[in-house]
Amino acid sequence: MIDQIEITLQARRRGCHLVTGEILRRLPSLPERGLLNLFVKHTSCGLTVNENADPDVRTDLEAILDHIVPERQPYYRHIYEGDDDMPAHAKATLTGPSVTIPITDRRLNLGTWQGIYLCEFRDYGGSRTIVATIYS
Repeated sequence: MIDQIEITLQARRRGCHLVTGEILRRLPSLPERGLLNLFVKHTSCGLTVNENADPDVRTDLEAILDHIVPERQPYYRHIYEGDDDMPAHAKATLTGPSVTIPITDRRLNLGTWQGIYLCEFRDYGGSRTIVATIYS
């Protein structure tokens, strides 16, 4: 069986944000066993699973991505939407638009220190829509 909903996350500033709780609050009852796929419907943010305890990890991850993909490079052609736009697209490619998480005993089967991140790469990205697909 497949269930699917769309979740709109509140707008966030640029950075890596732990959104596990916000997503869980919006999901229907989970099956005994299955998979949850989350897909973000935007090209300037990404989803990933990483450290859920120490917020320094989120800050460091943002700094690493900014170092790998800096703004205002002379070779960027897509520059009409601001200095953060083309780097946002590149960072979204690096993180990816989706994550898949196993469901066990009606709970997400994440590791003790794992959480779901929305990585927002625009200064003013706005609200973000996620398609949540539950396979049971």
